[in-house]
Amino acid sequence: MAELAPNGKVFESVWDYPRPPRLERVEWRIRVRHGGVVVVDAPWAIRILETSQAPAYYVAAEFVNPRHVRASDHRSFCEWKGVAHYCDVVVGDGESGWVPRAGWTYPEPTDVFADLAGMWAFYAQAVDECFVDDERVESNEGSFYGGWVTANVTGPFKGGPGSALW
Repeated sequence: MAELAPNGKVFESVWDYPRPPRLERVEWRIRVRHGGVVVVDAPWAIRILETSQAPAYYVAAEFVNPRHVRASDHRSFCEWKGVAHYCDVVVGDGESGWVPRAGWTYPEPTDVFADLAGMWAFYAQAVDECFVDDERVESNEGSFYGGWVTANVTGPFKGGPGSALW
């Protein structure tokens, strides 16, 4: 039997994840909170498993509170998934309630990643709190990768200083 982490999930090394990445549906509750407001509360997600990176969790748009996200003009390109469109998280008034480029989606992903169409992911390093089930996640280092680090996921993780060429 596989060894379990404190969160009850099987230990995983990001160095065992595939390249190109793999999608995996999980029946885990995913939550994002900022400024005391629930931005996301989803009963399931699709996570992306990619060599050297903590998983990113994508939730269906129906689980994202539309009052607290605003479309951004920012775009980026992923060699696997295509063109990402970003959103800002907005809660309350003032700068502390506005987080630019806090989430992203692939409206028209590549064929291999078609299941991500219209789903949203959020940077744990940008918002106040993110949870997988009842575990508060840690973000990976840096601002480029949106992986969520949980007790069962081990690195080292790409994203920190000196890891750009891994």
